[in-house]
Amino acid sequence: MNPNIEAQAKIDSPLGPLTLAATAHGLAGAWFEAQTHHPGAIGAPTNPAHPHLAQAAREFAAYWQSPGAAFSVPLDAGGTPFQQAVWQALLGIASGELSTYGEIARRIGRPAGVRAVGAAVGRNPIAIIVPCHRVIGSDGSLTGYAGGLPRKQSLLAHEGAAVPA
Repeated sequence: MNPNIEAQAKIDSPLGPLTLAATAHGLAGAWFEAQTHHPGAIGAPTNPAHPHLAQAAREFAAYWQSPGAAFSVPLDAGGTPFQQAVWQALLGIASGELSTYGEIARRIGRPAGVRAVGAAVGRNPIAIIVPCHRVIGSDGSLTGYAGGLPRKQSLLAHEGAAVPA
């Protein structure tokens, strides 16, 4: 988790509450309650008026109305350089599209690093905006999702992705 978090807020979503966290530079986290790698209690004040949190809340509301709505809130996720490269590659997967862990590994120049890519995808701290839910196994299986497979299925259906049976 980014140690520079200065504010947090909770927002409702059709898939359950999301906890948002922000630094002075951008959105640092968006977690579903009880998801894997949830940071737990965040030692920052609740401030839904924080500029990055307010912008993220507006953009999430637009996303739930129209899955093609773009997110433009600045991001400031804490992570290793490798994780940052993976998360940046995830941002290149358009709404309604899918990618595989192998494709992400090739995209970042680490074709043999599929497992490491999978670990970085699983540690993504910014659900939905950094679309780790759009990554599937090479055999077309949905594989894991920190927010749970039912949420992953719901997000992909919301976005109109052609999920293999």
